[in-house]
Amino acid sequence: MDDRTDLPEGPPYADCVQCGEPTEYPATRPGATLCPVCEWQEAQRTACSG
Repeated sequence: MDDRTDLPEGPPYADCVQCGEPTEYPATRPGATLCPVCEWQEAQRTACSG
């Protein structure tokens, strides 16, 4: 049972491809979907450390 209450009501949400948690994106969205935490971590990994 999904106990997340911060997601708006809507279509089924896609699972994160890294951790499996629900994302903010609909299941019909093409491409790899990431939850907000994994999106942030991915951005940190790819940021320029210049």
